[in-house]
Amino acid sequence: MSSATEGDFIFPWKGAAGEEAKPNQLGTERAAGFVELRQCPRFKLDIEIKVQSHSSGMLLGRTVDISETGIAAMLKMEVPLGEVVQLEFTLPLGQVEVAALVRQRNAFRYGLQFVEQGPARELIARTCRDLSLEQFFDDLTR
Repeated sequence: MSSATEGDFIFPWKGAAGEEAKPNQLGTERAAGFVELRQCPRFKLDIEIKVQSHSSGMLLGRTVDISETGIAAMLKMEVPLGEVVQLEFTLPLGQVEVAALVRQRNAFRYGLQFVEQGPARELIARTCRDLSLEQFFDDLTR
């Protein structure tokens, strides 16, 4: 592994000035000095999702991760940025139906921000807390 010198780019596997990266609070490796700008942490989640779009109709996809404020999903068809869509998916704690704004797209991966409050958001928050603990302990046992 090459070592960085002062002023060099901070590589993902190295910290500042060549120091080894330190694990973050969930046990995953992050470069020293890297600042997480997300409002809420993401948790891996691979489940089926249905997306009802006004412009594209009903789409089926797979989720990538979830947070208390949004979800990332892989979709085979295009959905316009800025469109509000209706999502349906099943979490371990129950069925979720929630409106979301299409915030970003990278190839077939979409970032969807939840835009309504209520029981569905409470279920999502409880699921994120459960996934946080589950993934934390999975990281410890590796």
